[in-house]
Amino acid sequence: MKAMLLAAGRGERMRPHTDHTPKPLLEAGGRPLIAWHLERLAQAGIREVVINLSWLGEQIAGRLGDGSAYGISIVYSREPWPALETGGGLRQALPLLGADPFLLVNGDVFTDIDFRSITLKAGDLAQLVLVPNPPHNPRGDFWLDAAGRIVVDATQAAGAPEGAGAVPERLTYSGVAIIDPALLAGSEPGRFPLLPLLLSARDSGRLGGQRHSGRWLDIGTPQRLAELDAELSRMRP
Repeated sequence: MKAMLLAAGRGERMRPHTDHTPKPLLEAGGRPLIAWHLERLAQAGIREVVINLSWLGEQIAGRLGDGSAYGISIVYSREPWPALETGGGLRQALPLLGADPFLLVNGDVFTDIDFRSITLKAGDLAQLVLVPNPPHNPRGDFWLDAAGRIVVDATQAAGAPEGAGAVPERLTYSGVAIIDPALLAGSEPGRFPLLPLLLSARDSGRLGGQRHSGRWLDIGTPQRLAELDAELSRMRP
C-alpha cells in the first residue's frame, strides 16, 4: 500500500512559526513533525509515500529528499497557492497514488496509531480512524457504531437489538484513513474539501471507522507544539 502525507497547508494558527517554516517541518523532540510519520510508515512496511506541497513546500522537499534516509521512496505532488484543500489535493495526486486504496495521513498530527491495523472492508470507499474528542473539538466529527460503521446520528445502531448498549459514539476524525480512489470518482480538478465526499459515502453506507484510544495529538497551536516538544525531549536518552 502507498501512503499520502498531507503537507500543503499554511498553518494559520501556528503563526508566526509558519511564516518562515512549513508546519510539517516544525520540530518536536528534536525532529520535524513529518519525520515521526515517515519513521512509523517505514516500520509499518510502507515503502512508497506521496507528499503534497504548497506553502513553502520546497523546504519540505529539500529537507526530505527522495526519502532514502527514512528507508522509503518519496514523490511530491506540487500544488499552487492557495493549496487545493484535501479533496483537490488527493484528486491531483491520484496519478501518483495509483488505482489501489492508499493510506492518508495528516502531516500535523502526532500519534501512535499502528498503520497496519487499518483495513478497508469490501465495498467501502474509506475507513476512518477516530479518536476520543479532544478539548478543542468537544462535539466530535462522526458517529461510530459498534459494528464499525460511521452513521448519520445516534439513532442508528447497525443491527443492534434495543438495549444492547451499542449506541453510536460521537468521535473526532484523527486525520488518518484508508481511501479508495473511487471515493473521488467524478470529481473535477481544482480546489475542494474532502468532507462532502466522506458524507456522501456515509449516507450510502460505504464509510467504515475504527476507534483509536492510544496516543493522538492535533498539533494545531504553538502551545501544543511546545508541550509535545517538552514531553518528547524528556523521553530522549
